[in-house]
Amino acid sequence: MSRPAHRRPEYHKINKDLFVLTYGALVAQLCKDYEKDEDVNKYLDKMGYGIGTRLVEDFLARSCVGRCHSYSEITDIIAQVAFKMYLGITPSVTCNNSNRNEFSLILDKNPLVEFVEELPAGRSSLCYCNLLCGIIRGALEMVHLAADVTFLQDRLKGDSVTEIGITFLKKLDEKKYRRKK
Repeated sequence: MSRPAHRRPEYHKINKDLFVLTYGALVAQLCKDYEKDEDVNKYLDKMGYGIGTRLVEDFLARSCVGRCHSYSEITDIIAQVAFKMYLGITPSVTCNNSNRNEFSLILDKNPLVEFVEELPAGRSSLCYCNLLCGIIRGALEMVHLAADVTFLQDRLKGDSVTEIGITFLKKLDEKKYRRKK
């Protein structure tokens, strides 16, 4: 028996809200368990990395995206397909250098902080959403792309936007990805 199509968005919203609230509880517990923000940040990144290494298979199966031929194309897929698929948002993408290996994802809305007004007191170095950086880094590594992924700006820290920086660490071998004629 299949579910009626009209109930799906409501079901998705309940799942998203449950995830966001559970994530908030996780971060709060980590802040109790670890004194230093750096330790919490590392734990969230490590946890996200584990999620990303598993999530990439689901993403590739569900999205039907083809092979990418540039870092720009990869970053666009992350923003327009992956973020939309899993978080319901589409960040804008900017390229930050002439080598075309540094990009920013600008999040107008960050669902992970939907119920968060500010960082906990005394936690100014906390990267509350560092899980996202780990997820992106883990997923990219599973498709053989090493990247440094960090928060460059964060609304929870008083910045005007939330910005995730992605720096691809090695040049794509264009010959390897060309189609054979």
